[in-house]
Amino acid sequence: MALQALQRDFQSALLQGSTVLHARVAGTADAGPDRRVAIYAQAYRLRLQEALAEDFSGLAAWLGESGFEALAAAYIARFPSRHPSLRWFGRHMATFLNDTPGWSGQPWLAEMAVFEWAQGEVFDAPDSPATPPDTITAIEPADWPRLRLQPHPSLRRLDLDWNVPALWRALDDGREPPEPAKNPAPQGWLLWRQDLAIHWRSLDSAEAVAVDAWRSGADFAGVCAALCEHMDTTRVATCAAGLLKGWLETGLVAALQTG
Repeated sequence: MALQALQRDFQSALLQGSTVLHARVAGTADAGPDRRVAIYAQAYRLRLQEALAEDFSGLAAWLGESGFEALAAAYIARFPSRHPSLRWFGRHMATFLNDTPGWSGQPWLAEMAVFEWAQGEVFDAPDSPATPPDTITAIEPADWPRLRLQPHPSLRRLDLDWNVPALWRALDDGREPPEPAKNPAPQGWLLWRQDLAIHWRSLDSAEAVAVDAWRSGADFAGVCAALCEHMDTTRVATCAAGLLKGWLETGLVAALQTG
């Protein structure tokens, strides 16, 4: 039998429960072909479940062992692994939780998945030196309007409707989490990596506007124009410069460009 055909039958046995492979598997006194193939199939699904638990430790802690096992089994059935690396296996988790009865009625679970997946992206993002804070002192006054920044590759920006970061922090610390609570309005968050550690913090409305403008490619003049809709125009330039200084101090900026 050709190796490729054997591999297809083995895959079919693991993913669809096909019995075609059984005729090609030797049995023993302790386990027949069906039992031996079933062991592989079970081990395969357990490894996928372990990968999900690693990527979504908050969900696993919130749902408990049996609850997360049920979630993982349903997710594996709907989204079989298609990528050579398990790193990307959980990328549909938020969509699954939003769309699937039994979990869609708890919308904070999907947001927990979004938050945890973003942390994984932050951790895996490429390395890049951060721009030193004192770089800002060398910018000539005439260059400020054209100033653009390149965000650190690890930077992620989220808007969350629920108190997911507080839930996740308590679960990660092994404490009793607070009750899920919906925010009066979507809350902005920044996530980034510094010195191999993942950091995250909330944003007020002005900083959220500025971050979004910077990340969309706006120059300093464009950021100020965006901020003009949210505060007294006499404070805008000082506010934008102060925010930039804070981002430099926390390693959020990979480069500054004045061209």
